[in-house]
Amino acid sequence: MRAPFRSLAHLHRFYNCSSLSGSGSGSISGGVLSSVKNNVSLLCKASTTSDAASSFPIRGVRGTANAVASSFIFHNRYLRFNSTISSTAKDFEEQNTVEGSISIAEGNPYLAIEMALDSVVKIFTVSSSPNYFLPWQNKPQRETMGSGFLIHGKRILTNAHVVADHTFVLVRKHGCPVKYRADVLAIGHECDLAILEVKKEEFWEDMNFLELGDIPLLQEAVAVIGYPQGGDNISITKGVVSRVEPTQYVHGASQLMAIQIDAAINPGNSGGPALMGDKVVGVAFQNLSGAENIGYIIPVPVIKHFIDGVEDTGKYTGFCSLGVSCQPTENSQIRSHFQMAPEMTGVLVNRINPLSDAYSILRKDDIILAFDGVPIANDGTIPFRNRERITFDHLASMKKPNETALIRILRDGRECEFNIMLRPLQPLVPVHQFDKLPSYYIFAGLVFVPLTQPFLHEYGEDWYNTSPRRLCERALRELPQKSGEQFVILSQVLMDDINAGYERLAELQVRKINGVAVENLKHLCQLVENFDGESLRFDLDDERVIVLDYNMAKVATSKILKRHRIPAAKSVDLAD
Repeated sequence: MRAPFRSLAHLHRFYNCSSLSGSGSGSISGGVLSSVKNNVSLLCKASTTSDAASSFPIRGVRGTANAVASSFIFHNRYLRFNSTISSTAKDFEEQNTVEGSISIAEGNPYLAIEMALDSVVKIFTVSSSPNYFLPWQNKPQRETMGSGFLIHGKRILTNAHVVADHTFVLVRKHGCPVKYRADVLAIGHECDLAILEVKKEEFWEDMNFLELGDIPLLQEAVAVIGYPQGGDNISITKGVVSRVEPTQYVHGASQLMAIQIDAAINPGNSGGPALMGDKVVGVAFQNLSGAENIGYIIPVPVIKHFIDGVEDTGKYTGFCSLGVSCQPTENSQIRSHFQMAPEMTGVLVNRINPLSDAYSILRKDDIILAFDGVPIANDGTIPFRNRERITFDHLASMKKPNETALIRILRDGRECEFNIMLRPLQPLVPVHQFDKLPSYYIFAGLVFVPLTQPFLHEYGEDWYNTSPRRLCERALRELPQKSGEQFVILSQVLMDDINAGYERLAELQVRKINGVAVENLKHLCQLVENFDGESLRFDLDDERVIVLDYNMAKVATSKILKRHRIPAAKSVDLAD
């Protein structure tokens, strides 16, 4: 049985009458270096809450359809609880009229909130992340909670980090004691969004589907609904839009458009809708650590891009990139050097990803003047709405895979135009590895893995400073030269007589095996297993060398695996 929502809706209506008030510079990237210095995660944090942090005392609000069991005094833009008084819908309407806010006939905002309460669900996730230092086993499972809301097609939209590395997911409706099993249909870690489905039809009874709206203007009020820490019931907070611009998404380490609001977004709010009227204008997903009331929501263009890709292909398609790294041309001398006319504006191309289509078209030192006819300023920004500006790579990120963009450039003093196809691009060192098991290969106690940022994260929160400096620098800066390339390293040595003396060679890159350059971990596995000689040679970074007697090493491998209780010498993906 659903609890009465009328009083809570009235509370929001009354609260709505208040009018609370509430970019960095540097290299402009088209996606090549979107993960540079991922330690921004030390400044921001995604908002999921653990099961253990959910029992803070808070004054509740209870009531019937026409009464509120607490009174509210509205004074200097603050809402506080006072002695128990009865208040009717007419009282709320009169108060709103006095304060000059939208009348109840103009959109029925309190009814919109009541409908939203029949749309927002609490999500319970059991997850287990891999141990990248011991890639054949997982870390202990943990329980987290988040929020989500219903969209058309009997689906639930939430954050990717709410269900990342999930093993079991349950959802619960507002006012319902029953939890329902949910499956993850699609997940996009770059945009921090996921779609769930519940197969039991009874779950969908009396539920409302929320519609997507548009990007709100600055200073427009939004209401964030979800299940933050501090209690078990649903929570509604209000704030205003402070800023709209591309922002670092902590979970996926990507740079996409986000909306900054001054509403509190706490652990557990993640995945809940941000409403303006009866439309969803964003999904709550992270806040700024160390600052008060600075939260971020994922805007509708990013949400639609994710949903449209899933509907078109049946899976997450990713976000496109032009594949170039650029620098501003704000200095007059650099503009003069590259023969830019006084009226010209644009950015200088520094590096081009070899896997991008731009690699065969653009050149280093080209000046990109416009993207799809939109002029690019010397600081890399483009016009956005009313006197706002955002970086031009937002245009590339909103393209569908294999769509083209018209790029106007200045090369050697002449203007040229090219149509360049855009695609999602993968870095040499993956930024994240959610929902998949890490790859590994063990031979003679030597543990080989592809370098990933999650591997570096195992060195702790300050991984940027505590992980091996050379590996960290390469992870953030090097580009792949061909498709399928991996940065393979010797992660550790499981000690045995066969490898004694080689233990200090861990954390070095494996460059060659018997003179053949290593392309990726699967290639290394094939080179070792297809070898038919006596001595197997590994050439590592710093000109270091490992030599093993091949037949003795094969015998030692099985003994080492048994001693360390390792189920297999290689991961499942290498066995295919």
